[in-house]
Amino acid sequence: MSLYAVTRDHGAALYAQIARQLEQDVTNLYAAGDCLPSEGDLAQRFGVNRHTLRRAIDQLVTVGLLERRHGRGVFVLDTQINYQIGAGTRFTENLAALGLQAENRILRKQTLPAVGRIAERLGLAVNAPVFWIETLRTTDARPLCVISHFISATRFAGLDEQYAGGSLHQFLAATHGCKLSRTESLVTAVLPQGDDARLLAMPQHWPVLRVKSVNVDDRDGTPVEYAIARFRADRIQLRINP
Repeated sequence: MSLYAVTRDHGAALYAQIARQLEQDVTNLYAAGDCLPSEGDLAQRFGVNRHTLRRAIDQLVTVGLLERRHGRGVFVLDTQINYQIGAGTRFTENLAALGLQAENRILRKQTLPAVGRIAERLGLAVNAPVFWIETLRTTDARPLCVISHFISATRFAGLDEQYAGGSLHQFLAATHGCKLSRTESLVTAVLPQGDDARLLAMPQHWPVLRVKSVNVDDRDGTPVEYAIARFRADRIQLRINP
């Protein structure tokens, strides 16, 4: 492993530069369960003192990428999930198949006028009422993604009061006989906006994978849901199948 380049006139703190480099190394060079070189060796390679090096590692421990094991060293956690996106993608079922416990917490529910892309994707008139339901999805009590769901408030009157958590798609199927299929997924790497970084327990300067999706009613192809999911990019690998 060669010397790393950090600069003292870069503008970013040394520990933050080291944390970014270590994150790249962990992603590209290490597997889950691998032990990092000792703090002394890493400090020497980065050309910094152990305090600075330890602060960089602390940042990666905080976000769940690394784990300190007393008397043994710093180890890489198995954090990346191979998440499949297809026509019938279901969050809870996908993660259960991987042996992960998934939870869904409602953050907010509001009624808004459909504007711009929301109206277009749902095939609604501009300013038609839509329910905006924001949920936080976790796996094994660790945040994985935040999802904004937009659904016609006219077609699904009362949904905002009736839906109390769990799988939204299962709820629509059970209460409205509406089974959904995904027809489009647009994936982009962006920086977290609003309070997403706080909700996902990650640094503001780390990217999220944003997935914009349209889900339609299987019976007639009518658009039912426009969803915008923001996944922690360090914890997810999206597998897109036709």
